[in-house]
Parts: sequence; C-alpha cells; structure tokens
Amino acid sequence: MINYFQNLSQIEIFFLVVGFTGQALFASRFIVQWIYSEKKGESHIPVIFWYLSIFGGIGLLIYAIFRKDPVIILGQTFGIFIYLRNLILIYKKKNENNN
Repeated sequence: MINYFQNLSQIEIFFLVVGFTGQALFASRFIVQWIYSEKKGESHIPVIFWYLSIFGGIGLLIYAIFRKDPVIILGQTFGIFIYLRNLILIYKKKNENNN
C-alpha cells in the first residue's frame, strides 16, 4: 500500500485527497441523520444532510472527472441536482410558512 502512494504524482495525491474528503462528507451525512433522528425520537432528515450530500457529491464528482470515470460522473451529477432540488423545496416551504 505504501508503494502505491510513492508512485503517485503530487496532482494524483491532491485529487485522491479530494476524493477521500468527498467520500467522508458523503458518508457522514448518514451518521448526522441517524443522530438527529435519535434526538427527535423519529426518522427525520435535517437540512445539513442535504448540504453534506452536495459537498460530498461535488468532491466525488471532481475526483471522478479527474479519473475520467463516466459512471461516477453521471451518478454524482444526477445526485447533486436532486440534493439541490430538496434544498430549494425546503427553503420554499419555509418562506411560504413565514408569509
């Protein structure tokens, strides 16, 4: 495993860090949702879930573009639009309730 990293260029290491960071953010959203639901006593998705999804998805998308992986590129691009749409719907409802 150590030999693997020794053979990488600095740019490859940079994008590997971006990819791992994106994956960590993306995975952490489930932990956040679980803790939030436990506190509420019911299944609930907090707004931070969607932000973690977006930023994690962007990190993974950047990594996928660097790797030229069309499967991940398509999946993350589609997902990011869904996460953004959820935030739009959440804030739209909040604005309607405030009026």
